[in-house]
Amino acid sequence: MKAMLCKQLGHPSKMVLEEVPSPQPKENEVLLQVKACSVNFPDTLMVQGLYQFKPPVPFSPGSDVSGIIKEVGAKVKHLKPGDEAFGIVAYGGFAEEVVMPGKAVFPKPADMEHSIAASFMMAYGTSYYALKNRAQLKEGETLLVLGASGGVGLAAVELGKIMGAKVIAAASTNQKLELCKQYGADDLINYTKEDLKTKIKELTEGKGANVVIDPVGGHYTEAALRATAWEGRFLIVGFPAGIAKIPMNLPLLKSCQIVGVFWGAYAMQFPNENMMNTITLIEMYRDGKLKPHLQKTYALKNAQQALIDMMERKVMGKIVVMP
Repeated sequence: MKAMLCKQLGHPSKMVLEEVPSPQPKENEVLLQVKACSVNFPDTLMVQGLYQFKPPVPFSPGSDVSGIIKEVGAKVKHLKPGDEAFGIVAYGGFAEEVVMPGKAVFPKPADMEHSIAASFMMAYGTSYYALKNRAQLKEGETLLVLGASGGVGLAAVELGKIMGAKVIAAASTNQKLELCKQYGADDLINYTKEDLKTKIKELTEGKGANVVIDPVGGHYTEAALRATAWEGRFLIVGFPAGIAKIPMNLPLLKSCQIVGVFWGAYAMQFPNENMMNTITLIEMYRDGKLKPHLQKTYALKNAQQALIDMMERKVMGKIVVMP
């Protein structure tokens, strides 16, 4: 089979497309013929050796996949060869085949295209786990979404509206904010042109945001934390703009919580709970409440460019590699 390999850590342009042996599933795994694999920001960090999880070189990045089951291990009972399925894996998705833990693979709805299914799990899984499990977002609360045009951000805008929140979307360009508006955002902040803290306070009549979801990091983190409401919940998801150093008097003064969100670890450690969340999200999709935004697809031979586009912040919603 063909796989896009990271053979030396560094810029994604160094990756190479090669023939490699097909992997063999263990008793609790499945072998998936990959039809689509979405690109996520951790993929760009992984090939540079900057992610908290470092797979052995050589490896293929890619964790959010959809395809057709080729083989199942003896202990996997909910899937069989020929089934269309989607799910997550630590890495390996930029390939024609990938071995995946059976507990992290789900039957794909027949009306969901592979490109959409591959765009679904990480974005919506992360955002729903963050808002429902970690923040316990309540109807009528104000939700601030940083990086709101990205995969996780746009999913959070959609889910926040479904859960009854007032949603403030913050992003770096007016084009990105227009997309957020189409997905239901009530208010918009261009944080390259407006002072983030001041604008949040203005839009919330001085009260601040009850819940902040931050998949961006950098200096936006402290500004948003300073505009968090009393007893607010600040959700830490990722750090494309860098890891912020927070003055620890801020959560004390606001009696607020800084809450970590590591959905991938949650999904692996608590597969039954994650399955219930996934079933709920699939029902929302079938009801027409969730509409993943797919910006572009790439052939496997062009997977390097997909990662480069993600690194250069050119992506709105999701992009997908199609082996």
